[in-house]
This record gives sequence, structure tokens and C-alpha cells, in this order.
Amino acid sequence: MAERIGIYPGTFDPVTNGHMDVIGRAAGVVDRLVVGVAVNAGKGPLFPLDERVAMVQEEVRALGSGAAARIDVKPFQTLLMHFAKANNAHVIVRGLRAVSDFEYEFQMAAMNRRLDATVDTVFLMASESQQFISSRFVKEIARLGGEIAPFVSKRVAERVRNALARGGAAAKPQDDGIGTTIPAPAARTPL
Repeated sequence: MAERIGIYPGTFDPVTNGHMDVIGRAAGVVDRLVVGVAVNAGKGPLFPLDERVAMVQEEVRALGSGAAARIDVKPFQTLLMHFAKANNAHVIVRGLRAVSDFEYEFQMAAMNRRLDATVDTVFLMASESQQFISSRFVKEIARLGGEIAPFVSKRVAERVRNALARGGAAAKPQDDGIGTTIPAPAARTPL
């Protein structure tokens, strides 16, 4: 029987406990899991691509040798279906947090199926304790001085604090002129 290879794509800016929940569970569904860290400059990531890849690799190692031995972490900047084909994957793994995620994910899965009918999309519901976590919320909480330890590992929390301390447009909140502090848009990662 052929090895079942799955792709779990995302920006992982930063990788959260919710992402790691899906990664750990997805690794139990396929023989080998490739975590694809997307360039996705349109999201204006806080971390450059190489740091996001390193962050996910570090978190995967923390899963232990059993799961970690079957998980690869790779950057990509191509069409997801091209990345899947390049990695001989026939499954795309997507995590769902809430019903609001489903419509977008459903459309994306249908489009991907049209691009390559040999690759299926599998949805994993986030564990109940992780359903509300998003990278966007983690960054916003951190930028505004809140505690992010419940949502990310200690290693990731430290990386977020360091990234924000480095300053720059990606890290510094701006005053909107009426006394409300809003997060600044993150600098775009060059392609």
C-alpha cells in the first residue's frame, strides 16, 4: 500500500496551540504529514518565513520522537496544489474552529478539487479547548500587553515578545488620533 502523505498548510504567524492540536491529530491520520509554511505576504506576517519554519519545527520536535519522525516542515510560495503534488500528497488537512470557517474552507476545497481531482481535503475540528485560538488574536493580545501563554507554548510566547520588542512597523501599536491604540499593520515579507 502506498504511503498516505498529507499537507497541513498555513501561515503559522505564530504557530498556536490550536495549530499543534491539528498537527498532532493529523499525524495520526496519515503516514507522513508535511506542514507547509506559506509565504503569504498579503497577511503581513510578524515573523519572516524562515523564523516561522523554525518555530514550527521546534514545536513539532516537542511532540516527541514518535510523531515528530513522521512530520516534515517546509516553506512554500507556490499554489497549494502544486506544493501537494511536489510532495506526493493526496490529502490536504484543514482545521476548522467554528462554523464561520466552514464556508471559506468549503470554497477553497472545491476550488482545489477542480485544480487536481486526485487530492482530497480532510477537515479536522479543533479540540473544544482550542476552538477560539487564532494567530491574529494572539498577535493582537500580545501587542496590547496581554498574556498569550494560554494560547501558545512558552517557546512561541518568548519569540512573540522578542519580535514585538525588536520594534518596527510590525510591532509598534499606533495611536489613531482619538486616544485608541490600534495595532500597526505588519511589514510584508519580501518574496
